[in-house]
Parts: sequence; C-alpha cells; structure tokens
Amino acid sequence: MSRMSLDRVNPPELPAPSGFSHAVRATGTIRVHLAGQTALDRDGRIAGQTVVEQFEQALDNLLTALRAAGGEPSDLASLTIYVVDLEDYREHATEIGAVWRRLVGRHYPAMAAVAVARLWDVEALVEVQGVAEVAPGGGG
Repeated sequence: MSRMSLDRVNPPELPAPSGFSHAVRATGTIRVHLAGQTALDRDGRIAGQTVVEQFEQALDNLLTALRAAGGEPSDLASLTIYVVDLEDYREHATEIGAVWRRLVGRHYPAMAAVAVARLWDVEALVEVQGVAEVAPGGGG
C-alpha cells in the first residue's frame, strides 16, 4: 500500500519563498480540482467590504468544497488568487497571511496571484482557485 505525501520543494537556486512553495510533488494521492470561489455567502451575496474580509470568505468557501471532497487544508498543492486591485492586496498581505495561517496553517502550496479587471461577481475583490492532492479514502 502506497503512502500519501506532499513534498514542498524549494530549491536553493531560487529565492526563499515567503507564504508559498515553489513546487509541490504529490505521491499516492487523488487529485481534486477546486472551482474558483469568491466571497459569496450561503444566500449568494458577496460577504465583506475589504479584500481581507473577502479573502477569508473565499478561502473558507474553497476549504468547504475541499472538505466535501474528502480533503483537508494541508492537501492543497496549488492555489491561484485572482484580485481586482493587486496593490490593495499587497498592502494587506500581512492580514491576509494571518487569515491563511488561521484557516490553513503553515502548509503553503504552489501559489500565484493574478491581477484581473473584474470577477464574475461585480462586487467581488478576490477569487481563489486550487488543486488538492487527497489521500485515497479521504483526508490527508
């Protein structure tokens, strides 16, 4: 029986990462693709006025979908963050990092942040989309 593992790879030839991993290698897992999530609440309305509030709701939505698929936050292998105002996001990076550590811990997937003109929901400031590698039979 193979064992599930996610190895975070950060080669010394690249700058030391802060809040992400350069690569994540998975073995013995089932891949789960997670749809982009904005800060929609249960009623389909955007929750939160700030990028930090919306990031928290969007990440919580993504983690809810991941758990429903049998995974845990530490199973995230890749995450793309789409933001309407990249400077606003950068200005609040410390607060966003605190939200990440509270909801996910110190498990950092391979990440990218991408500035976009707008998101599907006009009021949305941020959207997160990811890929997880989950142990067969659930949770990792």
